[in-house]
Amino acid sequence: MDEFDIIVIGGGSAGSAAAGRLSEGGKFSVCLIEAGGNNNRIRVKTPGFMPFIPNSSNYRYDTVPQKGLNGRIGYQPRGKGLGGSSAINAMVYIRGTAYDYDQWAALGCDGWSYDDVLPYFKKSEGNERGADAFHGGKGPLSVMDQRWPQPGSLAFIDAATELQMPRNNDFNGAAQEGFGLYQVTQKAGERWSASRAYVEPAVAAGRLATITGALTEKIIVEDGRATGVVIRQSFGRRRTIKARAAVILSAGAFGSPQILQLSGIGPAEHLRAMGINVVQDKPAVGADLQDHIDYVSSFETGSTDFFGDSMAGNWAMVKAIIEHRFKRTGVMTTCFAESGGFWKTDPSLPAPDVQYHFVPAMLEDHGRSKVKGHGYSCHACVLRPYSRGSVRLSSSDATNAPSIDPGFLTDDRDIETLKAGVRLMHRIFAAPALAAYGGKDRFDTPLDDDAALETLIRNRADTVYHPVGTCRMGPNADDVVDTRLKYRGLDGLYVADASIMPRLVSGNTNAPSMMIGERAADFVRADLVH
Repeated sequence: MDEFDIIVIGGGSAGSAAAGRLSEGGKFSVCLIEAGGNNNRIRVKTPGFMPFIPNSSNYRYDTVPQKGLNGRIGYQPRGKGLGGSSAINAMVYIRGTAYDYDQWAALGCDGWSYDDVLPYFKKSEGNERGADAFHGGKGPLSVMDQRWPQPGSLAFIDAATELQMPRNNDFNGAAQEGFGLYQVTQKAGERWSASRAYVEPAVAAGRLATITGALTEKIIVEDGRATGVVIRQSFGRRRTIKARAAVILSAGAFGSPQILQLSGIGPAEHLRAMGINVVQDKPAVGADLQDHIDYVSSFETGSTDFFGDSMAGNWAMVKAIIEHRFKRTGVMTTCFAESGGFWKTDPSLPAPDVQYHFVPAMLEDHGRSKVKGHGYSCHACVLRPYSRGSVRLSSSDATNAPSIDPGFLTDDRDIETLKAGVRLMHRIFAAPALAAYGGKDRFDTPLDDDAALETLIRNRADTVYHPVGTCRMGPNADDVVDTRLKYRGLDGLYVADASIMPRLVSGNTNAPSMMIGERAADFVRADLVH
């Protein structure tokens, strides 16, 4: 059948949640369209295989040259296939702070305060610690504590507390500030993606149709209404899928503005330059790109309390793989970013503005460059950046990647925050618990030379994979969607993913994206029933 009540474009974190929830109850026929495959692979489902995830599960985008990064081209991995980026990420379960969502409400996004979104986080979450004022215990997204963190990851937490930084056992509870182990989106030691949480149960129950390997070329607009999509499948075969009631665009902060622009919806001058007929002039489509700029310090040590190349192929690693395959336990459950924390560069701030991800291995160039030996590294990222960028078409061909310009470090306030974050990170490295490992700074970080530190950061910083904002939600006519995620200017079209965030949240974006998908399902259901 090529006609459904509801079409969801994109099987990532938000799209999986929206499609899965809308399929419940049998009131609507729902079709989920995904450009990638089903991601039902050992290398995807085994957490410790994260560095070896297949290229077919990752779009592996590049940015345009970044002025704020001394002209370098940044790397932008994005998940491809069911589960989207939740199938390739580090599985860290973080929501952001109450301040983030209250700020959305203060910007005019009524109904998106922390008190409004918390019930949806709880509805989504199946935390093994059980339900309480901040957590859900029975939701489809499995969240669990790490069982087998590396000793070096625990040493990072101890080092932070030696500097009188608070220890935090729940970054999603009453307070975010402090240091500790991250909870992870895993179930019984396996990656628990949005697809495993929402899509696979719905497909198994026969209530959700999925079309994978289907590139969405454009949304069909007839008489001011979104009525379907044109997809391209194997061998270039085009196919039209009709939507009787609604189209929900959930292709992410890069894919959603790209598809809208390919459909003639976006900045009119840019669309004409690409040879695309303008359906609606909407300059905000693809604007306001925000992302967490991130710097990674790396230390080398002889200690095998950290991952290293000497482990590859040896008997210990073989045993670890066998243990995980049979018991789903042991070192192969690692999320790599095992511990971390949140810190305020200025005590007067309403919420932490720097996040740390500690990795018990030397990390270079997003893991694409292999480093010999054992060691550890740590990310420091700016949680609420001022820099803004954009997503535009690179051509009118949907198979070509969009033109991505995050505008990293184009606002000097971001570099100041990042410098402060890096300096604290190195103070933690120098505290006794980590200093005992005798780590050698691979980049001789010039902490006492402000100009040299800035140069080093601009030469090495890049994303920590949290793009948002390119189809922003807001109360005004020029915003892309309203506060119920309906596209402003066309009927029957919704956008539900991280692209709708008016401001980037203070943390990882996977859980908030699923919350957005959950809310979209309720909004669409209510609109269609009434």
